[in-house]
Amino acid sequence: MTPTQEIGLELKGLSKVLGGRVIIDNLDLQVKKGEMVSLLGPSGCGKTTTLRMIAGFLIPDQGKVTLAGKDVTDIGPEKRPSAMVFQNYALWPHMTVFKNVAYPLKVRKMSKAEIEKRVHDVLGVVNLMHHKDSRPAQISGGEQQRVALARALVQEPDILLLDEPLSNLDAKLRVKVREDIRDLQRRLGITTVIVTHDQDEALSISDRIAVMKEGKIEQFDTPQDIYDKPATEYVANFIGSLNRYEGSYSQGQISTGSDVVGVRPEDVTFDSKSSAGAVEATVSLVVPRGHFHEVYLKRSDVEIRAFISSDIPAVGAKGYAKIHKALIYRNGKLASVE
Repeated sequence: MTPTQEIGLELKGLSKVLGGRVIIDNLDLQVKKGEMVSLLGPSGCGKTTTLRMIAGFLIPDQGKVTLAGKDVTDIGPEKRPSAMVFQNYALWPHMTVFKNVAYPLKVRKMSKAEIEKRVHDVLGVVNLMHHKDSRPAQISGGEQQRVALARALVQEPDILLLDEPLSNLDAKLRVKVREDIRDLQRRLGITTVIVTHDQDEALSISDRIAVMKEGKIEQFDTPQDIYDKPATEYVANFIGSLNRYEGSYSQGQISTGSDVVGVRPEDVTFDSKSSAGAVEATVSLVVPRGHFHEVYLKRSDVEIRAFISSDIPAVGAKGYAKIHKALIYRNGKLASVE
């Protein structure tokens, strides 16, 4: 396999101005064949604009889009080897599930027999054969999402594009459907790019995550490295929870200084006994968070939050708070992990 074949998607020097504002600014991205990548960031960071340029609904002002080794920068979406699942699913309300899924194949003027075979096959993959004669209004939101996914997959694209596909689902269903999508993507081995603003979603289903800010990629890495070694202060604040201090860090203590010290709440412990690096602390607030408690601890140097899942202390309890790991930033960039 040549290096070109191994790359499912490549964006090179991509730029886009909309309404007089720079939305995407000289963006580069490589997605491996069969990989699932999330474009993650807050509203307005340019992630959906990037996806629409990959799909062909927007043409970049500068740069190149290559899909499965083919330069598709200047061709329309109908001629690209990609399929997109939209945020609102865009299902035809008057059509059955079967007809919704079959629609793009009818547009291509495929034979009736081929359409029937491919639609039946893909409905089996997404476990919706029992609803093939139902209309969208007669099935649940999660099932509608799977119909939209089936309509994309039936086109047998080289790359699947998902624009906030779970945002219309309630929290519990969102977790279930994202697991279904990840399982399906792995089984089919299809190159996939998903846009999301939900960090939990990105962390749980992605092979790699591109964290975006103001039209640029701040960091492109595995979920574990994005979380454990966020390359910039922006990424550290955006992913997970963070205690942030301006100062210097040494042997578990924070003092006056010019660095930015970031501490994850799960890297803080509270104990009744002293140990090396621990500082005397008093519990000032305890907030239940389901499977853990968020505990606010007043130390002599700083107030710090800890995530504690057992032996929850009461407000007013005295003990020792210890920092086990700190992220040190200089000029917004990660300088060290201590």
